[in-house]
Parts: sequence; structure tokens; C-alpha cells
Amino acid sequence: MNKLRRNLYDIWLVLSAEVRHVFSDSTVLLIFFIGPLLYPLIFCYMYKTENVENLPVAVVDEAVCSESKRFIHKLDATPEINVEYKCCNMSEAEELLKDNKIHAIFYFPKDFSQRLASMQTAHIGVFADMSSFYYYKAALLGSNAVLIDEMHTIELERYGMAGLTGEDAKIQLQPVSDEEITAFNPTGGYGSFFLPALFVLVVHQTLFLGICLLCGDARENKRSLMLIPARLRTRSIHRVAMGRALCYLLIYTPICIMTMWFIPRWFQLPQLGNLYNILIFLLPFLLAVIFFGMTVGNLFVRQKLSPMVCFAFFSLVLFFLTGMVWPQCSMPKFWLWFSYLFPSTPGVQGFIKVSSMGASLADVRSEYLTLWIQAAVYFSTAVFSLILIKKYKFFNAK
Repeated sequence: MNKLRRNLYDIWLVLSAEVRHVFSDSTVLLIFFIGPLLYPLIFCYMYKTENVENLPVAVVDEAVCSESKRFIHKLDATPEINVEYKCCNMSEAEELLKDNKIHAIFYFPKDFSQRLASMQTAHIGVFADMSSFYYYKAALLGSNAVLIDEMHTIELERYGMAGLTGEDAKIQLQPVSDEEITAFNPTGGYGSFFLPALFVLVVHQTLFLGICLLCGDARENKRSLMLIPARLRTRSIHRVAMGRALCYLLIYTPICIMTMWFIPRWFQLPQLGNLYNILIFLLPFLLAVIFFGMTVGNLFVRQKLSPMVCFAFFSLVLFFLTGMVWPQCSMPKFWLWFSYLFPSTPGVQGFIKVSSMGASLADVRSEYLTLWIQAAVYFSTAVFSLILIKKYKFFNAK
């Protein structure tokens, strides 16, 4: 009992010392408390409008036929597109596009009507402004909706010419009815798809960066107490890692609740999971990030500002490795295995399933188990790095 009490007291000493170090460093406070809250708020505000409506476009109608006029009328009736200009030629429309007065051009060639009349495939040119993904998406969605409807209209006209009308023509046109449902993203918006992954990466990167900054500051100022308290130099080193980890865990638990629970609800992002499952899933994720940061900070960080370079370089790389931009099944094997060196990969995949899709912990057991394995491995490496520092004065500041 006395040994247990002494162990807990040692952990408490490390925890309290680490809390003092955190709150005495203004840079770390900025990263720990402002970064995880400010970044999600900024991006949620930027992507609050999930889809662009009434996108200004120009139409170049060289066909001048009833079919092209009907298509243009339907195009203007879609919520995504607003036909503001009808140009005589492409040069005029291109000038409007260069002046940012429009963001897409719809071109109907001269042979549009003739090709339809001769039962050939007619072509419509769509030129979208690629300065924003939203412009391209709005032009594509609006044109596809009108194209499908117009195809049905033309087919019905052809069936009528062949003597097939009414319900018989409709059944022939669509023998099997279908309905499109966008699961877990009802608006089909990019924000609902992108932001949950961003929340996890922001927590991962700010926590990792803050821990590395503390290690770098300790070496610059020759404060070894931040790495190994003097009182515990003759005792078990794992208490140092546990005390420091408990400090970061207590700081980031309420931050995670705010970032991954309240902010998504505030901006009405799809969220089917409950807070209990989210917190249980985030526990091994936070521990894995903490011990990963301690390992890197203890072994490789010698100056306080050097982690900034790592933060800027790896943020985009980690986002690609999560599988949100490019599916993991299409990744080369090397990059697939490399991605699992970072807790962000199973963290992003599991959090999206738990939060946005309402999955239970049993449904994400592979990601959950992976995070616990990472936490155990990086805890061992963090303790090993502290042993190196204690025994060999490994990477001590000069």
C-alpha cells in the first residue's frame, strides 16, 4: 500500500510540474488552447454553405432551336445555376469568364438539333471555372440533372413517334425505378465530408507540436526537469511518462469535447454518434498521440522552434495518408504501411465512423485496437527515450 501511494505521489509530482511548465509557456498555451478551437471554427465558418446556389453562367447557343431553348430554360430553373448571359459566340463568353462575371459556359453547337433529329448523339460543351471546386461541382450537378431530364423527354418524344404513349412509354423508358440517397451526408456537401477528418488532424497536430515544443524548450534552457524530474532519477522512469501523459490527457479531453462534439452540432454537421462512444474511442487516440509526441520530442527535438517545420510539412502529408483524399486500397503498399506509423490514420477513419455514421465501438474494433497497439508501442519508446536521456545524457543541450 505504501509503495502504491508513493507511486501515485510520484506521478502527481510529475503531473503538477508539467502543468506548471505548460501554463508558463505562452507559445504552448496558444497551440494547446487556441489552435484546436480556432482552426475548426474558421473552417466550419468557411464551409458553412455546403453547396453553391445560383452560380452565374453564360450560354452560347449557336443551334437556336426549340431543344436548346428548352434545355437552357431547364438549366436556369435548377437551384445550382443562374443563366445571366446569353452570348453570341465563345469569345464573348470567355471575356465574361476572365472578368469573373460568370463561372461556367454552356455551349450548344450548330448541329445540335440536326443530330437529335437524325437519331445521333448530340453534344453540349460545359466549361467550368476551376478556381474553386464549388464552381465546378455546381455546374456539373445542374447540367447533369437537366441532361437526365432532357434525355427522358427526348426518349418519350421518340416513343410517341413510334406509337407508344402514356404509361406504356414511361414504363418502357424506366422499367425499374430508382431513388438516390446520399448516406451520412444528406446535402452532399464538401464540408460535411472534409471537416470531421480536419478535427482529428487538428487535435493530432497541435498536441504533437505542443509536446515537442516543451521538449525543445527544456533542452534550450537546460531544464532537464521537464524530461526527468530530479526526484525520480533513481526511481522507475515509466512514472515520468505516465505523469506527463496524464497532464496532456486532462488538458485535451475538454478540448476534444468542444472540438469534436459541440462545434459539429453548432454548425449542424452530420453527427449520429453519442458523446460516450466518441470519448471512449478518443482515449487510445490521445494516448497514442501523446506518447508518439514524447518519443519524437525526447529523441529528436533539440531546439524549440524546430517542430514548426515538421508541423508545416507533415500536416498535408498526414491528411493524404488518412485515405480521405485517395482511397487506401489504391495506395502503394509502402505508403499504406507508413501511414499506420501515425495515430491520425486510424483516428480519422474510426472517428468518422463513430461520429458521422453512428457506428458502435464493435464496428470500429480494428481502428480501436490499432490505436491501443500504437499507444502501447509509443509508451515503450517514450520510456526507452527517457532511459537514454537519464543514462547517457542523450541529446542534452550544449
